[in-house]
Amino acid sequence: MTRRIGVNTWVWTSPLTDDTLPALARKAAALGFEAIELPLESPGDWDAARARDLLHELDLEPVVVGAMGPGRSLVARAGDVAATTEYLRTCLRAASTIGATRVAGPFYAPTGVTWRMDAAERAAVEAELRDNLRPLADQAADLGIRLAVEPLNRYETSLLNTVDQAMAALGPLLGDGLGLALDTYHLNIEEKRPQDAIRRAGAAIAHVQVCGSDRGTVGEDHTDWPGILGALDDAGYDGVLGLESFTGENATIAVAASVWRPLAVSQDALAADSLAYLRAHDAKEHHG
Repeated sequence: MTRRIGVNTWVWTSPLTDDTLPALARKAAALGFEAIELPLESPGDWDAARARDLLHELDLEPVVVGAMGPGRSLVARAGDVAATTEYLRTCLRAASTIGATRVAGPFYAPTGVTWRMDAAERAAVEAELRDNLRPLADQAADLGIRLAVEPLNRYETSLLNTVDQAMAALGPLLGDGLGLALDTYHLNIEEKRPQDAIRRAGAAIAHVQVCGSDRGTVGEDHTDWPGILGALDDAGYDGVLGLESFTGENATIAVAASVWRPLAVSQDALAADSLAYLRAHDAKEHHG
């Protein structure tokens, strides 16, 4: 059985709300996606019970995505740990209501915040991160959900950039309630050999996001997609492949994601062409 392919609503809009979710979910289903990533940028943006009923009708598997905006951090030097913990608990409650088994995002520091650390400070920050993630991972496991922590590239964070860093920092917590979210965009920047990094992550992989190496269309880029998909097979990953790209028409998201030019002829084309490529090539990897 091939992996289910999903799409993040950031392809079209930000923030996702009760007003925009129905049309976008129906668009995703009409294009042929089988899953949908739902960013919860602020608590209350969308109602989880209402979303659950809609996605059940459309047979779309949900993945909740958290947004680590300014001030959101699980390390004290970069933001408000208590408020961030409550935000992530809200994400977990929404996921439980909607029936999602994954809550994914860079759950450690605000995206775009970087600072230099020597070895001693890094060790202290990683220990603090583990301490603050532990109760969240326990809550996730109790709910049958896995938090998926995403390493980001060096321009977006100085904390977790690679699979090896994430495995070392989070190792004691990896399990039923906590895993890694791997994004091919960041793998392409930070990993010497992305396929080998995927294999090293193995059972720790809880969610996978995909896009072209330029954040655009999958398959219209230099990424070795057969190699990536084969490595996911080797790692035993059979979960959702979530297409994550961003619209340049929304000023906030365009600046946050550094989308300074169109990434495709249209956002619908980016989604549809990526889906067609992944469906063809993922099936080929699975069936030879």
